[in-house]
Amino acid sequence: MSEVRILSPRPPFIFPELPRADRVSAHDRPETDLMALAKLDHVNLRTARLDGMRAFYTEVLGLTEGPRPAFGFGGAWLYCGDVAAVHMIEVARQPAPEGELRLEHFAFRAEGLAEFLALLRARGQDIRIAVIPDFGIIQVNLHDPDGNHIHVDFAAAEAAAVTGEPALARL
Repeated sequence: MSEVRILSPRPPFIFPELPRADRVSAHDRPETDLMALAKLDHVNLRTARLDGMRAFYTEVLGLTEGPRPAFGFGGAWLYCGDVAAVHMIEVARQPAPEGELRLEHFAFRAEGLAEFLALLRARGQDIRIAVIPDFGIIQVNLHDPDGNHIHVDFAAAEAAAVTGEPALARL
């Protein structure tokens, strides 16, 4: 299997920061504020297909299964580097989405675009590639076995190593 590295904690490229009038740095906050968020810690997924989900996230995305507290229910914690980024909870019945989606997607930054695309093609995985030229990002959009939307982001410079992909031809 080709190696795709999901990067944590440092990305291989810097996403430019968009100017925002409402953005206030932590040192400019009034003393009455009690805290400032530091980063997104993890995503928690409920599934009745724990084995299939675990296989997808380890075999396709390259996460590794690691330590998890001794909860009184089944599950898995999957690590991106040293961060338990995806927590899974095993449930008896597959949760059915009701109404509008609450979570549209979550994403990882990675390097190894050509290898990742080859792995996905070999597995017959449905994907959609999006190019975000203003930010120098290539997004590979896919769905896990439970239908959760994920995208894996790569630096646009990696397109040079990929042949036969029409979505990347303009880069």
